Amino acid sequence: MHSTFIKLAAILGALAVALGAFGAHALKQRASEYALDIFETGVRYQFYHVIALLAAGILFREFGNKWMMYSGWLFVIGMLLFSGSLYLLTYIKIIDKPSLNWIGAITPLGGVAFIAGWICLLIGVGTK
Repeated sequence: MHSTFIKLAAILGALAVALGAFGAHALKQRASEYALDIFETGVRYQFYHVIALLAAGILFREFGNKWMMYSGWLFVIGMLLFSGSLYLLTYIKIIDKPSLNWIGAITPLGGVAFIAGWICLLIGVGTK
């Protein structure tokens, strides 16, 4: 499992760099300042949790328990829900479709997954 988390961290980290560059260059000409802020929040939290996923993968070798596994998968789910919904919300703002703003309601679910991931990481390193 540890190599799966490390590989996912590498892929999602590369994606975060690409999305950050896309936001800094291509989106600047198309999106409002508000939409750019939304997008940048998604990229920032993706980066934070790529590092957390990498740590979970490395720590899994030492603390190979279910809590470490839950932690890693919750970080992945959190990135998909939290950052992914913010990327979609940015697109919705650019195309000016306010009827789709409900997508923003998904973001807190990703935040809950992040919090649960950190709690599972804590439990996982306390359980041998």
